[in-house]
Amino acid sequence: MDTHGSSLLYLTVLYLTLAEVWSKHGEQRNLFALRACCRRQSHFVYIGQDISGSPVSMDVGMCRSHCGSAYRTSNDRTQQDYLKYSSMLEFLRSKKMGPRTTYTESAEPPEHTPSCGESHVCEPTGMRVDRVLLFEGPREVEVIQECHCETRITQCLRTPALRTYFFETPYENVVDVGGCTKSKGSPDGFSCVPTKFASAIVETPNKLNLVQTVVACELKESCYRVPSIEYYYEIVDQTDGIKEEKLKEIDVGRCMGGCTAGNRCLLRSPSDPEICRLWAERPQTSCAPQSHESHTFLNQHGQTRTVLSITSCQCQN
Repeated sequence: MDTHGSSLLYLTVLYLTLAEVWSKHGEQRNLFALRACCRRQSHFVYIGQDISGSPVSMDVGMCRSHCGSAYRTSNDRTQQDYLKYSSMLEFLRSKKMGPRTTYTESAEPPEHTPSCGESHVCEPTGMRVDRVLLFEGPREVEVIQECHCETRITQCLRTPALRTYFFETPYENVVDVGGCTKSKGSPDGFSCVPTKFASAIVETPNKLNLVQTVVACELKESCYRVPSIEYYYEIVDQTDGIKEEKLKEIDVGRCMGGCTAGNRCLLRSPSDPEICRLWAERPQTSCAPQSHESHTFLNQHGQTRTVLSITSCQCQN
């Protein structure tokens, strides 16, 4: 069998294999796009100045669908050849017919083909936390390592989110810090956000670090209040005149969420202004307390102690 015949046989077997997978999942879409069109791309972010005063930018990465992009490499164009046809049989015929083959009525142009399918989304599958020494002190930066097509979830749920700390060192540790689904169809102004937290211990060369993890998520406004419990000793007068020391629990609250605004692009492509080459770090959250209440009690020394607790939050101007 000549080389052309061997290639034809290989492509035929590949198509039959993909057809079997299609029948199992019941989804009529190109699985090449599902598996190969979601990849990591460079995404440089300015994070500050190093100890010498020089600017520091890091490639934190981003997950983006690249099939159907207006700017394609030669490899991307080869991959697009598969997306132009409704079946592998049509693709094989096109190789014999030459460049005269056109789209069928059922086939969409590759620019409109969802890279991960209608029920999937292109998201990170591996992330690490790099520690960078800046002029103002050490800084932890999350870096995307790999991407994949993940099933799109419409409900607000807590999802696993693995982070690798002290990558490629004897102290390398993987922690499920958790996250919340990016739910669609939620009311305007509401998002799926973390509302309950816990801590995980990460060993370092110098000490033990506590890493905050997400335990539960709920639909909340972009700027919202979450519980935060603090304990105090309180002196209480009993009916018989005896003073008793008790433990007092106060939910002081915390403001979570963000109120980001403005353009974060620092450097755009000269050939295409819509392409951003360098991004600024997201502004720090401006979600702040809107109202509060006072809790007054006697401490262990018989002195009056007042603790303020947050009752609601809002975005600062």
